Amino acid sequence: MGEAKAVRAAVYARVSTLDQNPDLQLRELREFSRRRGWTIVEFVDHGISGAETRRPRLAALTESLQRRQFDVVLVWKFDRLFRSVQHIVQFFGLLQHLKIDFVSVTEQIDTGSPSGKLIFHVLAAIAEFEREMIRERVLAGMRAAKARGTICHRPRKQIDEARVIADHRLLGSCSKVAKIHGCSKTLIVDILNGNRGEKRKGDR
Repeated sequence: MGEAKAVRAAVYARVSTLDQNPDLQLRELREFSRRRGWTIVEFVDHGISGAETRRPRLAALTESLQRRQFDVVLVWKFDRLFRSVQHIVQFFGLLQHLKIDFVSVTEQIDTGSPSGKLIFHVLAAIAEFEREMIRERVLAGMRAAKARGTICHRPRKQIDEARVIADHRLLGSCSKVAKIHGCSKTLIVDILNGNRGEKRKGDR
């Protein structure tokens, strides 16, 4: 039998001000990873509050996850990564889709364990519920457009519009979402603006 593949962990830390030091978080995360034999890459945002959507290192981490460069995301505490309950749900939905685990040292949550998997499934179910709600709003918009006399054709490229909207909320970039879904940035903008049907009508 071959040697077991090393687990690749994306370590995320954040401090709210430039003069704060993330070493406390990183020491514990490095030690936790060492005990488990994980190979780590660190992503650290400095001087950024948890409520801010612009977090360049978190964006870089998310891009790496989309390329499946890691097996697990490791944080010191939930509030170091997440800015809202909605963000938690969306991020866990992304991890489930990519089959990537999540560990929070302080909260003792590990989605690789039986109890952690339960939390993962609950949050994933909430994420699916949110996507269905978004999809229903999209369909309602199409029905309203049809009632106004606007013809809404089926898309030539099959794209989950609800997932596009959820991914954009998570990444905050049309270009990144377009790359993930293998389509043009213009198409992503059309979906977000709710005028994809109008665009297709004009293309005829």
